[in-house]
Amino acid sequence: MLGTCASRFGAVMALAVTCGIATTLPAQAQIGSERYAAIVTDARSGNVLIAASPDEQRYPASLTKVMTVYLAFEALRDGRVTLDTPIRVSANSASMAPSRLGLTAGMTLSVEEAILALVTKSANDAASALGEFLGGGSEDRFAQMMTMKARALGMTRTTFRNASGLPDLDQVTTARDMALLGRRLMIDFPERYSFFSTPHFVFRGRTHWNHNRLLQEYDGADGIKTGYVNDSGFNLVASAQRDGVRLIAAVFGGQTSRERDRHMMALLDQGFGQMGVAVAVRRAPAFLAAAQASPLRGRHVLATAHAAPLRAARRTAVAAAAKPEVRPARAAMSAARPTLLRTVGTRTTLRPVARIEQGDSDGRPAVRPMARPAKAAAPAARPNRRTR
Repeated sequence: MLGTCASRFGAVMALAVTCGIATTLPAQAQIGSERYAAIVTDARSGNVLIAASPDEQRYPASLTKVMTVYLAFEALRDGRVTLDTPIRVSANSASMAPSRLGLTAGMTLSVEEAILALVTKSANDAASALGEFLGGGSEDRFAQMMTMKARALGMTRTTFRNASGLPDLDQVTTARDMALLGRRLMIDFPERYSFFSTPHFVFRGRTHWNHNRLLQEYDGADGIKTGYVNDSGFNLVASAQRDGVRLIAAVFGGQTSRERDRHMMALLDQGFGQMGVAVAVRRAPAFLAAAQASPLRGRHVLATAHAAPLRAARRTAVAAAAKPEVRPARAAMSAARPTLLRTVGTRTTLRPVARIEQGDSDGRPAVRPMARPAKAAAPAARPNRRTR
């Protein structure tokens, strides 16, 4: 096993040196890890500019919601729903683990509110409600629709099991597939892609801020989605446009959200360089530089470049409500399984306990996955099947 890991690390580091990444990334710790994968593509042609383990299966976490939104856009295009169509929240959807809007059974929200909740707050309760609605009352049926659409789009190594991205051992994707999905969103729904650059969303009097910090920190960034559960690490699919060149990139397995973001920005810089676009010198916002010594949960807040007035208000809010960031616990990994993805056992015996999704603000720490029970022992009591 050690030989396999060493060879994987050597291959990825060779790619990094070839692409010039090794000398520019401040986030090298994730390079070569078993959860890491990355790809940078030219949005216009689909050509791959940079890749590391692009076809290795990884857990998507909340990147799953990109497909949920894709199918919602499709329903809007086909006239099956409108942005104002009401969605009634079921008890099952209301029971989803964080991140969440705090929906309760019987409450209603519009299709537009559900979409905004997914692209900003990454709300799992809203994702489940939207999935049940589009799936004719069944989130499981909607997950089948998601997988069928993935195959139709050419996402050959992706399988979806729910609308939110909450942990499921059978829910997997790849960096290449997620970059492809981001590209198809732009091509198929250009008039709605701007949803993913929404800086914030107000629901029932409460403001929810976008988790994607690149919208504020990287010149030209305009989408699309972050994701995190313990088993996946910190994931991100991002798009950026400069001088008429648009890139779409995916990064999986960051150790922290900040490491992932810096790594993504370095990859985008390298991609734009390969396309002949001058790379601008990045200057971190003043409030981020001041907060580096004591990370704040409020730094999950993002805004687009055209939302400068909102940033000033948000900086004031962050300073007033600063809290230490709670870093997720590392996922348990056994020596018998050199890769994260576990393919043994059954869905009943190996289902992980629910993890806290990125952006959760209730202060609870992430929990480790449930250990696999012994064969002779009775199966441990499982949590509600939707709060895995």
